[in-house]
Amino acid sequence: MAEERLRVGIIGAGRIGKVHAETLAFRMQEAEPAAIVDTNLAMAEEVAKRYGIAKVAADVDAIFSDGKIDAVLICSPTDTHADLVIRAAAAGKHIFCEKPIDHSLAKIDRALAAVGKAGVKFQVGFNRRFDANFVRVRKSVTSGEIGTPHLMHIISRDPGPPPISYIKVSGGIFLDMAIHDFDMARFLTGDEVESVYTAAAVRVDPEIGIAGDLDTAVTVLKFAGGAIAVIDNSRKAVYGYDQRVEILGSAGAIATENLFPNQAVISTATEIRRDLPLNFFMERYTESFINEMRAFVGAVLRDEATQVSGNDGRAAVLIALAARKSYDEGRPVSLSEVAKLQPSTVLA
Repeated sequence: MAEERLRVGIIGAGRIGKVHAETLAFRMQEAEPAAIVDTNLAMAEEVAKRYGIAKVAADVDAIFSDGKIDAVLICSPTDTHADLVIRAAAAGKHIFCEKPIDHSLAKIDRALAAVGKAGVKFQVGFNRRFDANFVRVRKSVTSGEIGTPHLMHIISRDPGPPPISYIKVSGGIFLDMAIHDFDMARFLTGDEVESVYTAAAVRVDPEIGIAGDLDTAVTVLKFAGGAIAVIDNSRKAVYGYDQRVEILGSAGAIATENLFPNQAVISTATEIRRDLPLNFFMERYTESFINEMRAFVGAVLRDEATQVSGNDGRAAVLIALAARKSYDEGRPVSLSEVAKLQPSTVLA
């Protein structure tokens, strides 16, 4: 396989499916998008035409039954992920799955068991791990440059909330939005979370509360090694997509700021200002989406471990479930409490 192009099937022709299709079609010589499937066949055909994808279908069997397809990207709605992972593993396809694997630990465990049994590669789509700024933060910790981490602050605020129709099926702010930050907290510190405490509210849109969700949250994570992280999330920052990180360690600190469409600073007699930051994740994380796909394809072709494992995907969901439980019960919640409900012995 190392001398051939990796043939990839894409399940889901929505926003993220298009992102990956473009990467495979135009930015990678070692892989190609060989098929795309979506229940909305017209949308799949449009994506296929744009990116030169030969096979288009409405049924996933078109990918799973094709012996020439080596790997599959699962970019469909979350409630389909776990079942598709199981079917892809049974078909012997290497798997890239967008986050989360599922909202249920039991379903995640069944999916990971199938992956382990099949012996295929499996990577979860936590693209922020591949952002150059956050990679540098991670390096400062692993190299000892800032010493032992003491405090971490992650700011993650969207420019505006998604539609209420999406909110109702998203799994909630912790499983849908903050899950990226929970994964980043583990990734940047290299440590495991022991307990979670959350304060949250509906401050952006009352309809979000009516739908059973929250739009504003502060989550405190306590790590096994003693560090403390504070994550603040909001569904609405009127000035744009706010993505910042700071870690204070025993020997120093490191911080990242927002990215801007330009570096210009305007100075007048009354003010000094600059343009607003990049508006949303498609612009802010363009390169990280490309980098994560290169990492997945490379892991398959070189027969290496993927950089975001099934265990990483499960751990972020576990933190998210603990965060919601903390809010519901108004108290700190240990991850062991939640894990005891559905223990797992299978990691991928």
